[in-house]
Amino acid sequence: MSTDQTEPKRLNKHLALILGISRREADDLIDQRKVMINDTTASLGARFVESDKITVNGKEIKDEVEYQYLVLNKPVGYVCSRKKQGENPTIYDLLPNKYHNLKPVGRLDLHSSGIVLLTNDGDLAFHLTHPSFHKTKIYNVRLDKNLEPLHQQMISDHGISLEDGPSKLILERMNESDRKSWVVTMQEGRNRQIRRTFGALGYTVIKLHRTNFGNYTLGDIKPGKYILVDIR
Repeated sequence: MSTDQTEPKRLNKHLALILGISRREADDLIDQRKVMINDTTASLGARFVESDKITVNGKEIKDEVEYQYLVLNKPVGYVCSRKKQGENPTIYDLLPNKYHNLKPVGRLDLHSSGIVLLTNDGDLAFHLTHPSFHKTKIYNVRLDKNLEPLHQQMISDHGISLEDGPSKLILERMNESDRKSWVVTMQEGRNRQIRRTFGALGYTVIKLHRTNFGNYTLGDIKPGKYILVDIR
């Protein structure tokens, strides 16, 4: 390691920021012995200073990275992954090749639609998805039948017990004459949480469309289209 006296920085956090990956993925690279600091193979928990040379798979990485932030209106029928699941296309089929290095933040399942943020900024992705930051997400939800007032109260006031813990959602009717269509607000992001919450009470979600994610909103972006945003 260098004798530079600047404050040491965590290697996994640095890799996540520069490569646009999660800290867990950065730790995987380190654990697989693919990362070197100067001429020494890095170990988990390693730190470095600015004068150190860091390489990944033999290629030096530098701080000069252009962060990109893309807001996509995902249609139903697309998966939020790089690989197809069966015959279903991926969201990358909707994007030019130059954006295929970006990673989705806050995935939506095959049957859901709406806002998906893609970025190479691993730090932003962490802040948007980690439960401790309480980022608000808003969905338009359509049920297969009227939601009983008692069940509405249970979901909003007490929460529903799921296998991975209680689920509490804020529910607002879209209009006073319809008890099938709801605006759902939540600050968690567990896998298929909304569908499982209603399913536990005997309802099927037939439409789930996310309109807001943190400070981002779909606005007038058409299904399958995207815009680049600048958050700095």
